Amino acid sequence: MEDDTKSRLKLLQAEIRLKTGKRVTPQDILARLVEHAIESKAGLVDSFREERVPLAESEREKFHDGMVSSALSS
Repeated sequence: MEDDTKSRLKLLQAEIRLKTGKRVTPQDILARLVEHAIESKAGLVDSFREERVPLAESEREKFHDGMVSSALSS
């Protein structure tokens, strides 16, 4: 595992402890991440596609302008 990834994992570990009061190991975090990735496998697989093209800021704004908050639609 790269040093940058290890550092980010440690930061996540510290944030979980701070917000929940529970100590978790890096293995606990990785196991939970894998569990969630399996539940939303399509998103994970898509994140590895090379065809992804970044949207221009104007295109991103257009997309978000068309979205409706679920809290407002109930």
